[in-house]
Amino acid sequence: MNNIPIQNPSGKQMYERISQNIQKVIKGQSSAIRKLLAAFISGGHVLLEDCPGTGKTTLAKALAFSIDISFKRIQFTPDLLPSDILGVSILDTNERTFHFHEGPIFAHIVLADEINRASPRTQSALLEAMAEFQVSIDGNLRKLADPFFVIATQNPVESRGTYPLPEAQMDRFALQFSLGYISPEEEVKLLSDQIEKHPIDNLQSCASLQDIINFKKQVKQVRISEELKRYIVDIINRTRTAPGVQLGASPRASLALMKIAQALALFDGFEYVTPDHIQELAVSVIAHRLVMESQARFSGTTAESVVIDIIKSLPVPK
Repeated sequence: MNNIPIQNPSGKQMYERISQNIQKVIKGQSSAIRKLLAAFISGGHVLLEDCPGTGKTTLAKALAFSIDISFKRIQFTPDLLPSDILGVSILDTNERTFHFHEGPIFAHIVLADEINRASPRTQSALLEAMAEFQVSIDGNLRKLADPFFVIATQNPVESRGTYPLPEAQMDRFALQFSLGYISPEEEVKLLSDQIEKHPIDNLQSCASLQDIINFKKQVKQVRISEELKRYIVDIINRTRTAPGVQLGASPRASLALMKIAQALALFDGFEYVTPDHIQELAVSVIAHRLVMESQARFSGTTAESVVIDIIKSLPVPK
């Protein structure tokens, strides 16, 4: 399979335009930006887990401000209620009718900041929204915006005052990854950029809602061969029988891996998915969905190492 660029690289140009705009604010995180945009354009959601101060919230805001669409931020705290996310019906005493007041979930991009500081009951308010792009309130179904994208951040689960996300919630996230610390050189640039004010204050949108709708259509047109579909399924299937894994990845993981790989292929200027795109994403798409046996955890086996071993052991389609 030859790597021949597509003749009309508008998708690649759109990716580069948005990516470069975000990099005006976020330094040294090109890989994280690439994954974030791939999930957004393919219709998935992202969970960012890292230590405080690494730029999780700033990355989410930089994406939102780069596109001329609605954005809401929800700060998750122990006393947050589901109605604070979804909205509430309030009685109008003059008209003697209830009027629904939309919550912050009714936006194109929703930042769920420090999601694991809220109770499981509140976390579950996002389940239907993330899976079906709708919410059930007062017996009525209400459609969410299109596109609808959740970026959740969480501190490591060992941090004080956190509630681990349940398996069903983790499975709703197409990707989970960390930002990590940037290089000393990039950190020096970060200091210089913020001497007077934060660069995000000057960030201008570089794409419209229609641009994003067209972008998403192009992703769906990227071809993926039957051999690569089987390759994806084989990877997912191996997680269900891997030693030390109590619960493997679901078919939702297969779908996420295929769709996000299509986005990466478009970003790279190709009209079809290659094995490299699948391998680049495998850990970020699959690892957070696995439930490890306690004995495996105690022995130092991680979900990430399980996925890496599976990738190494499977033959790559030609």
